[in-house]
Amino acid sequence: MRRSSAYQSILRYTSSFIFLVLTTGEFDIRRQFFNTALLTASISAQTTAVEQIALNSNNSWLTVSTHDLTVLVQENITFEVILSGPLDKDISIRFVRQHEALVELYPHEFTISSSNPQNQTVNILGVRPGHLEITAGSVPNDSWIVNDLFVRVIVANSEIINYISLAFGWFYFLAWSISFYPQIYINFKRKSVVGLNLDFLAFNVVGFALYAVFNFGLYWIPEVQAEYNSRHPRSVNPVLLNDVVFAPNALLATILTVMQCFIYERGNQRVSTLASGILGLFFIFVLVTMILSVLNILHWLDFLYYCSYIKLIITMVKYIPQALINYRRKSTAGWSIGTVLMDFAGGAFSMLQMILNAYNYDDWISIFGDPTKFGLGLLSVIFDMLFILQHYVFYRTESNPPEKSSNGLYNGATGEYSSLVKHPKCNCESLSLK
Repeated sequence: MRRSSAYQSILRYTSSFIFLVLTTGEFDIRRQFFNTALLTASISAQTTAVEQIALNSNNSWLTVSTHDLTVLVQENITFEVILSGPLDKDISIRFVRQHEALVELYPHEFTISSSNPQNQTVNILGVRPGHLEITAGSVPNDSWIVNDLFVRVIVANSEIINYISLAFGWFYFLAWSISFYPQIYINFKRKSVVGLNLDFLAFNVVGFALYAVFNFGLYWIPEVQAEYNSRHPRSVNPVLLNDVVFAPNALLATILTVMQCFIYERGNQRVSTLASGILGLFFIFVLVTMILSVLNILHWLDFLYYCSYIKLIITMVKYIPQALINYRRKSTAGWSIGTVLMDFAGGAFSMLQMILNAYNYDDWISIFGDPTKFGLGLLSVIFDMLFILQHYVFYRTESNPPEKSSNGLYNGATGEYSSLVKHPKCNCESLSLK
């Protein structure tokens, strides 16, 4: 039986609200790189493909050559209004700017004649940096005529800043993509995972698995995409190709690290009861929501939203166990500083890109108006700084202990040193813990 309309509305509005927060958080950080690439490309070259667009626009009598444009301040760019079928009467079109001070349009309004129908070229002049949406009304006032007649416009201060932002995007995307492998290498080199907190590893496996499910669902499944478009008309799919590529890479690297835990020495380390309990609750929640989706009580898009919320929670807490074990052991041995440095570089470049974009598009509220946008990236950087201090300052002498020394041994399983003590009475030696 389908849920009641009231229950359905509550779930949808709750999901939409949290998703707006989420998409400005962790997922937004990775999306910025590819958004910037697309925006820069739109400045350097605009291709219309008019005939193909006309064939594809079956929901509106009029469409446009592109739905997304970037223009520089005091520069011009054009798009075409395309007629996708014959007219039986004249149609008058009038554009509506979401923020009138940001751009100027020419022509602002025009008429398409039924006796001599032609596509109309529209010029956009950038006036002030910012974001806006251009929509249209028509006479006769029928929504199906202009349903597809909209353009999302970004007005930028500088093309150079666009390219710098794009470079920063490449830097942090690559840094985050390879950040998993220094830990795998150090585990292989030491033949031990002692010092790598297994709670952190368990949280990562679950988090990246749910992240992959969310990305694959929104990127590949048409039914889910249709549901998303019905809830967020004129919005761009939040999952891009880089998300789809990054998620399995992160998941496979984390699974490989888990396999190392079964092969190499791990001492008495295990996943804590607290972490097991939290992950157990997550599993039950995912299982219940999946069953509800199978039974058509819950939409699959809502199921994907809930998976993404769990990933968000995991990102907020996963670093804490590793920081605690370093503190208790007074050592970072076994915890790869290479992974930390790559993660720190990725987080730093992502925040720098956010600041550049905020200036370039006069969108400071995207950083300071919502703490989650900066918060998740900043949280990761803060933990990385703590790990760097633990490795190079607080526990510097214990960070890379030798396996053997002239006067004793280092136990990789326990993290303890032993030294040889000579007994004068029996003239023999024994190991003593330091």
